[in-house]
Amino acid sequence: MTQPDPTIQDEAARLRAELDDANHRYYVLDEPRMTDADYDRKLRRLQEIEAEHPELVRSDSPTQRVGAAPAEGFPEIEHAVPMLSLDNAFDEEELAAFVKRVADRLEVDGESLALCCEPKLDGAAVSLVYERGELVAGVTRGDGRTGEGITSNLRTLKSIPLKLRGRHWPDVLEVRGEVTMRHADFEAMNDKAREEGGKVFANPRNAAAGSLRQLDPRITDQRPLEFSAYQAARIEPDAGDASHSALMARLGEFGFRTSTELRVVHGPEGVIEYCRTLGEKRDSLGYDIDGAVIKVDDLRLQRELGFVARAPRWAIAFKFPAQEQVTRLNDVEFQVGRTGAITPVARLEPVSVAGVTVSNATLHNADEIARLGVMIGDTVAIRRAGDVIPQVVRVQEEDRPGDAREIVFPERCPVCDSQIERLEDEAVARCSGGLYCAAQRKEALKHFASRRALDVEGLGEKLIDQLVELDWVQTPADLFALEAERLATLPRMGEKSSQNLVAALEKAKATTLPRFIFALGIREVGEATAANLARHFGTLEALMDAERDALEQVDDVGPIVAAHVHTFFRQPHNRDTIAALRRAGVHWEEAEVEIGPTPLEGQSWVLTGTMESMTRDEGKARLQALGAKVAGSVSKKTACLVAGEAAGSKLTKAEQLGVEVIDEATFLERLEAWEKGDAQDG
Repeated sequence: MTQPDPTIQDEAARLRAELDDANHRYYVLDEPRMTDADYDRKLRRLQEIEAEHPELVRSDSPTQRVGAAPAEGFPEIEHAVPMLSLDNAFDEEELAAFVKRVADRLEVDGESLALCCEPKLDGAAVSLVYERGELVAGVTRGDGRTGEGITSNLRTLKSIPLKLRGRHWPDVLEVRGEVTMRHADFEAMNDKAREEGGKVFANPRNAAAGSLRQLDPRITDQRPLEFSAYQAARIEPDAGDASHSALMARLGEFGFRTSTELRVVHGPEGVIEYCRTLGEKRDSLGYDIDGAVIKVDDLRLQRELGFVARAPRWAIAFKFPAQEQVTRLNDVEFQVGRTGAITPVARLEPVSVAGVTVSNATLHNADEIARLGVMIGDTVAIRRAGDVIPQVVRVQEEDRPGDAREIVFPERCPVCDSQIERLEDEAVARCSGGLYCAAQRKEALKHFASRRALDVEGLGEKLIDQLVELDWVQTPADLFALEAERLATLPRMGEKSSQNLVAALEKAKATTLPRFIFALGIREVGEATAANLARHFGTLEALMDAERDALEQVDDVGPIVAAHVHTFFRQPHNRDTIAALRRAGVHWEEAEVEIGPTPLEGQSWVLTGTMESMTRDEGKARLQALGAKVAGSVSKKTACLVAGEAAGSKLTKAEQLGVEVIDEATFLERLEAWEKGDAQDG
């Protein structure tokens, strides 16, 4: 291959540098210098050069921000450094107590303690990993230990450098930050969506989180997202930065947007004054914040303070009080959620709260109604919790009218008339209609057909939505009466797709008792519990007729789960649906009632990496059903480590400790043997 003319190479390099600088000034510094027309002209010229000379394309080129094909899903990635939560302070006394607690532990003067303060952005937290200056991974917060890999989507954000600016980069840099959307951009996006009949988001935080989880990066690229850095979680090798504020300045030099509201203050008075000032300017910032984050600035002192189980000792989040307004409660209606939760909703005289007109507010549950002592006709205070969800927080009893009425919680579901179930230890009341209740129908069907339940290939969420909305399917049994000819009349189905779906439904009729029990969607009954119930009772009939005390004899089934199972099978609607499924041909081989110990009784197993044949949760459930305990870390007591793709530090530790390590194929072979009863131990 002939090398391109040096002048072409120089032009491409110059265009990349100019476009990168324009992006940095516009999206990070808020100091645009290049006109939109000039930017577009230079970007088109660079695209032309790279199309003619593919060898000049670089991964950090501005043309490569959007380019990945739509993904089928997001891989689970373990954080090298956990993304922990912060403890909260809700008033100035708690802020002062935090400073005193830290100073006492360090044995220093609290008045002179340097603390770094910055706004607590209300968006979606992510972590970015750079190796030798180039972005190699972007991960959601997830549960703090494991998140979803969304690198292709994060590459589309022009406020995220694909390559760090400057020259002196660490070998590895992990940057934590928040993805947000400015108010003006959010409103403009929603206005456009309304005009075009697209999705309208409730608030900027939901919009940011939803945009990051798009399977197609091109959709993410169309959303006005911004990334702001708030922490360098990992620097290898350590450059010896002395303070958090200095480290944030360094991130700014690397090309990241950092908060212009960041300040270093001293002592409790400095912190309190900062939070007061930030609260006063909150509405004029142009983006959502829900408080401030206060950190000990000295990194050496941070290390000395260390962590408690879920949060650092050296930081705290000060939560702003939500804004409130007073209005009249006109009525209460009871809504049934997709999981059967019965929620009382207050119908209000419309009132503006934090710039949004509110006419409905949640009352949460019967306990909250009793706690508030609220009645229909009362004057109530409304708060937008987290500036998003309106809720009733206080009753002005002195203004109660003479005709105020008590709020009566229903005993039967307002949608399907099934019994409403509320256990003693639970605040939420739920419809027990399950498979029958129209309010729960779509979610019940999606769960029933899901991969870990009856595994109906080709029956996706959108198709289920269509089938329910057309009233072709009301219960899971109706799925098996669908005909290919009728299905073919639906948009995007066609003759072949319809025939494939009918064939998949026929195939799904042959299942196992644990899968069937799991597919029923009984509250609190996951895969492991379903397997334990099947193994203990042997037949569905025995399970359906079991009393609560018998159910409590099953491994991992306590009083609450036993109550859910017992109530579910006592509902005539649910029994009718199960009978209809059996008549439709759903069947399984009856298992022997369990006698003796399970194959992996008392063993500790660990799963790491990703597997193609199942999710980690599914593997965990199958191991638990065989009696194993599934741990999150490797130790000398670990019986076996299952290593999937991209296995990390757990694999290294297992090898060092001499723990048995098996791959996915071996794991599947052993699982199938144990589940068939062909093997008795690990």
